[in-house]
Amino acid sequence: MKRCPQCARDYNDDSLSFCLDDGSELLFGPASGRSEPGTIATGFLSGDEPATAIQSEPPALAGGQFTGESKTAILSEPPAIAGGLIGMTDESQLNTAILQPPATAGGSDSKERQSLSPNRAAEPRGKVGSRRMQLAVAVIAVLILVGGFFGFRYFTSSNSGSINSIAVLPFENRSGNADTEYLSDGLAESLIYRLSQLPDLKVSPTSSVFRYKGKEADPQVVAKELGVDSVMTGRITGRGDEFTISVNLVDTRNGKSLWGEQYERKQSELLTTQREIATEIANKLQLKLSGEERGLTKQYTTSNEAYQLYMKGRYQWNQRTGNSLKQAADFFNQAVEKDPDFALAYSGLAESYTLFGVYSVAAPLDAMPKAKAAALRAIELDDSLAETHVALGIYYSNFAWNQPAAEKEFRRAIELNPNYATAHQQFGVECLTAMSRFDEAVTEGKRAEELDPLSPIIGADLGHILTRARRFDESVAQLDRVLALDPNFWVTYWYLGMAYQGKGQYAEAVSAYRKGMALNRSEWLKALLINSLVKTGERQEAVKLLNELQAESESRYVSGSALAIAYGSLGEKDKAFAYLNKDVDERASRPAVFSVNPVWDDLREDPRFAEVLRRVEAGKMD
Repeated sequence: MKRCPQCARDYNDDSLSFCLDDGSELLFGPASGRSEPGTIATGFLSGDEPATAIQSEPPALAGGQFTGESKTAILSEPPAIAGGLIGMTDESQLNTAILQPPATAGGSDSKERQSLSPNRAAEPRGKVGSRRMQLAVAVIAVLILVGGFFGFRYFTSSNSGSINSIAVLPFENRSGNADTEYLSDGLAESLIYRLSQLPDLKVSPTSSVFRYKGKEADPQVVAKELGVDSVMTGRITGRGDEFTISVNLVDTRNGKSLWGEQYERKQSELLTTQREIATEIANKLQLKLSGEERGLTKQYTTSNEAYQLYMKGRYQWNQRTGNSLKQAADFFNQAVEKDPDFALAYSGLAESYTLFGVYSVAAPLDAMPKAKAAALRAIELDDSLAETHVALGIYYSNFAWNQPAAEKEFRRAIELNPNYATAHQQFGVECLTAMSRFDEAVTEGKRAEELDPLSPIIGADLGHILTRARRFDESVAQLDRVLALDPNFWVTYWYLGMAYQGKGQYAEAVSAYRKGMALNRSEWLKALLINSLVKTGERQEAVKLLNELQAESESRYVSGSALAIAYGSLGEKDKAFAYLNKDVDERASRPAVFSVNPVWDDLREDPRFAEVLRRVEAGKMD
């Protein structure tokens, strides 16, 4: 049925288009059934009952459908679309649009609909056109809303494929000059450092990626091993002062190259080139930079000569031997002479000096005050360097024996760079264990391993934390996993032997110490091997090793704690306590954990041990 909107005359002939009386365009259905402005559709949504939709909130398009239940749709007039939502402010201003099914000729529902909407007087054709325009606008608005919703879902889904992690492999040195090896290593390390300043980007640390140095590494294999989305490779070729730096960034999920570039530079321009490369990588990864991420383009020194010396220092520092650490300190000192405001160089000095006692380069009384002075100068110049706060934390923990002050520095480092694995590692093994907060220490150790899963020292230190917590079975399992990754890391055998000692499995401890000694004849391995040899009845070899260790102490720095372990194992307790007190006098690192380390259990019941602990507590420094 059709009806004239002007005179309300009904026509049963649906083929007619215009009223025979006044020429108005005919509409389907009785005039009283016309919808009010704002109605966006007519008919059934689904089911058998007429559907009315109230759109007081954004339409729930995913996870639900309209059913046969009656719905009502309220649209603001006109629709206010912003951010994918229809804005509605005042309910009194809203129109209720009732979506009706098509009229059926002579149907009983026609009267029902008439009762829902009273007849109106005939209106001019202009107003009908206006209503049609309003109807079209409403329909378009809803289509925009629906399209916007699915568009948002599409693009946010697409973003799930964005790159969130990267490994920068050591650059291949094709210059033919081994003396420039520090350039290829230093460039990679510098990029790692700069990219690590981005809080939302996981960057594989130097300790993990440098295991691929000098190897033909498949980027996709590397990505799988390191758990990253992309891998950057590079090479340096050059002659004299002219260098060509080539870089390539690969999305390892699909094997596609994201970006490649070649830089022709002089050695004097290397610092600027590093900033260019780091910035371009960030852009290619579509990372949003902010003021907090200024580390990507930050200029740490204006002296290229100072920066070259810094890179040489970092290269030597990464070798981790006594001689290389001394050379590293020399280079860092030269760098700060060239640029007295070079914070990174001071930080490198602090990090080097904190290791001098560990690698028998110098006594703690000589090295650690220098570490503190360098760290404080670096912080004065730039408080944003997480590495500096870690070095200062080690100073407070191992030398000042002031664990609350150490905790403050470690937490500051983690605040500055939550993804800095070494900060979590050192916080756990040096500070939290010294305060007997073992559960927290294990948590920090595990977090460090998550961030740097291929680092043997981080994995070994987690095992060491478990040993200090007297969770010996877990320690053995952890250290076995580390050995499966790197069977040639001597520290792991050191810690594994201690875990076996804690379990009372002295034969296994002897085996672990011997394997470690084949890689590095460390004073600690010798002392602990002496202890386990005595337990297994091999006293003669133990005495021989003790004599060897005593002779070494006369020509270089040997920790008093190592000698105390050896003498105590052979029953010479007077000498053992003399060396323990010597370590306290020299402010060595071991007294900080005398109270928790199981290796001292043989001496713990002697009253003199409690006096040593009292001296340590009284010796806390600011």
